[in-house]
Amino acid sequence: MFRTFHLKSIVYSLGVLFWAMAAGLPAHAADISPFVGDYVGSANVVDDDGTETPRDMSVSIEKSKHGFNVSWTTTTYKADGRIKEQKFSVDFKESNRPDVFSAAMKRNVFGHEVPLDPMQGEPFVWGRIEGDTLTVFSLFIDETGDYELQQYDRTLAEGGLDLSFSRFRNGTKSRSVETFLKKN
Repeated sequence: MFRTFHLKSIVYSLGVLFWAMAAGLPAHAADISPFVGDYVGSANVVDDDGTETPRDMSVSIEKSKHGFNVSWTTTTYKADGRIKEQKFSVDFKESNRPDVFSAAMKRNVFGHEVPLDPMQGEPFVWGRIEGDTLTVFSLFIDETGDYELQQYDRTLAEGGLDLSFSRFRNGTKSRSVETFLKKN
């Protein structure tokens, strides 16, 4: 009797798992909790020509009901004295792939959160948690079909995050930065 009940439980569990996968329901996602917090730091951004530009950075990572939010600010100090500040915020939700998150950056006509459309000049953004690294990717396609890929690796470190940023244009690295972001 135990074997029959146990076998029925296994078959039932596999059936539920298969149904969830076929229905496109989210797979079990990695835990964002270790990354949650507010972080700050500074670095010199290195361009492909070797020039360096000082930049202040902050990032806030928050858990949400179906995923998480990453908000970040960069303040660039230009050689001519100008200061440029950029702010970004992206909500991520679980996808049907373990540890991969889709960006929920706008709502469609049915009210569902969906990614932006890179063929319309909007960035296509997704995230991944692999071990102790949270990576955010942004893909841009310009009007001629050329592309830019940005990759932000935020790796857990004692007291904060190690940030590694790279930008590639048509497969060639054009900008990079590595720094430590201290947790507040």
